[in-house]
Amino acid sequence: MSQRDSTVSGLSGQDWTPLNFQVPGSARVYDCLLGGKDNWDSDRRLVERLEKTLSTLDLMAHENRAFMERATHHLVRNHRITQFLDIGVGLPHGPNLHEVAQGANMDSRVVYVDNDIHVMAHARALLQGGLPGHLGYLVGDLTKPQEILDAPEMGVLELSRPVALMMLNVLDQIDDDDDPWSNAKVLMDALPSGSYLVVSHLGADFYPDQMHEIAIVCRAEGLTLAPRTHDEVARFFHGWELLEPGVIPVMEYWQDGDEDERGFTATYWAGVARKP
Repeated sequence: MSQRDSTVSGLSGQDWTPLNFQVPGSARVYDCLLGGKDNWDSDRRLVERLEKTLSTLDLMAHENRAFMERATHHLVRNHRITQFLDIGVGLPHGPNLHEVAQGANMDSRVVYVDNDIHVMAHARALLQGGLPGHLGYLVGDLTKPQEILDAPEMGVLELSRPVALMMLNVLDQIDDDDDPWSNAKVLMDALPSGSYLVVSHLGADFYPDQMHEIAIVCRAEGLTLAPRTHDEVARFFHGWELLEPGVIPVMEYWQDGDEDERGFTATYWAGVARKP
């Protein structure tokens, strides 16, 4: 395949770690919260346990997904962005980002990135419906941003033109010790002026006690979860022009109608910024 073909890396020529059906996975847990079918008993048991601590987890997942749709549509329609780099895409769950973007402008191009090779297997079906040369999907990790930038699948995008860097529900899966701010900055620095950063992030200051407990339970299951405060999330936008209305609850961001007074229950911070 050429760089302009739809591509999936990592599905061949790379060792596969055997699946352990007794251990939950972050992508499958999220799929469970969205009402999907690509999850196992271990994932569902963890979700049930977490929902005893915070009953709005499924609402959070759905509102985070709705924010992706609103942000993508807004950037294509109002800011003429037709290139997207989606970090931590997870399991396909329609409508997918490329479906939203190409629905607004059929020439839109998307590169999907995830660090789970088993999640990547589902990308085969996801990519079948894409326009030739407009989609790429690669195994990559936000803690190794330069490897993402150097991957051949990045040839789907033209980095001389603005790109929307989508980091939804992924930065909160990286510990402070791995410095997600610096890793995100590597990707941000590689993008040209006029690019956009879209972030949603689990908030530590919505329900502090519950968030702390959820993080402890997830870590006991081998899943990293790092909820952060409003100010910590705002740091990701440093040096870029934060769009109105700033960093606010995800349910309230770019709603077509009145702001939802239940926004606080979504427990995600969301924001969008433009590179000057």
